[in-house]
Amino acid sequence: MHKFQVGQSVDLIPRVIRQAAKGSYEIVRLMPENEDDPVYRIKSIAERYERVVPESELEPSAEPRSNSAKQSASVKQLSAA
Repeated sequence: MHKFQVGQSVDLIPRVIRQAAKGSYEIVRLMPENEDDPVYRIKSIAERYERVVPESELEPSAEPRSNSAKQSASVKQLSAA
């Protein structure tokens, strides 16, 4: 059974061998359950692609997704000026 829901903000637990954008990710899709560790499709606003990760590599985000999206938009506006 999945612990997180679509639209929920999560953090990707850092791993030495994985390069990933910092900040929160949004759960985009719950993958079919066929393993002990449920799998999710997640998306960061800092990356153009989605990632597929097991639940064991995710934790609830301390920062709501909407706040990080607003911050990113502000940074983009400032850098364009």
